[in-house]
Amino acid sequence: MSLRDRLVRSADHDEIRSALADKVIAITGAARGIGFETATQLFEAGATVVLGDIDDEAVGKAAADLGVEGFGVDVTDRASFDEFLTKVENAVGPIDVLINNAGIMPVGAFLSYDDALIRRTFDIDVVGVITGTQLAARRMVARGHGQVVNIASVAGRMPTPGMTVYNGAKAAVIEFSEAVNAELENTGVQVSTVLPTFTRTGLISGLRTNRMIQVLEPEDVAAQVVSIVVRPRLRVTAPRSMAWVHAMAIFPQRMKRASRRMAKLDTVFLDYDHEQRAAYSHRIGES
Repeated sequence: MSLRDRLVRSADHDEIRSALADKVIAITGAARGIGFETATQLFEAGATVVLGDIDDEAVGKAAADLGVEGFGVDVTDRASFDEFLTKVENAVGPIDVLINNAGIMPVGAFLSYDDALIRRTFDIDVVGVITGTQLAARRMVARGHGQVVNIASVAGRMPTPGMTVYNGAKAAVIEFSEAVNAELENTGVQVSTVLPTFTRTGLISGLRTNRMIQVLEPEDVAAQVVSIVVRPRLRVTAPRSMAWVHAMAIFPQRMKRASRRMAKLDTVFLDYDHEQRAAYSHRIGES
């Protein structure tokens, strides 16, 4: 069922359409996965959407398929990010919402991580988010309204073997976003965070999930992104039932170890199918 059909049947249909009408929304990492699905749902709900992605060919095709504008952007390059925002505004008007979705997820034993991959992960997943938030927020504060939505992960609350660098990056995004939101709370600009769990995209290719590890479809995560744009708030997990991860910091270590073993989270990011993950690994420089 399309989002349009779901909205028609939803009691919130009018609220969603009203909240998104005439809203200009720019999304990074939007050529595929969660980014593209989010763009699709927002577009179908009436928003003006612009796609951004480092893959010029992929973002051009994705934009053409959806019938919207799309531009190349390297989130690790401040000039490129600023140019992207300017192109968006020149094409469709001032940006109401920026969704910082671009990100990569390396996995594997920490002691074997390549220095270049560590830096690339933080450049994209953290510095890119900080850069985009600052560049967009400056424009929004000047107008007195706007929202930045940063896509983090429940991994930012769940330290897990094999995800050390990604854990650190997403934890940084969560805390950075809350701090900036507090600083800007009197400006009319909201900074929000969405924390998805495992999502069926290239990020989890080759990983051996099991019945105790919930895996969402991109459209499920996108629906939470849409919800936080419609009703701006500090953060939301996807699914919402995983909000308990915010209490992980106070869990006893014994409980954490037991839960990791039970769900096999102590091995899933260390023992994976390298062949199935090869394409994604090559794309992000993981191997």
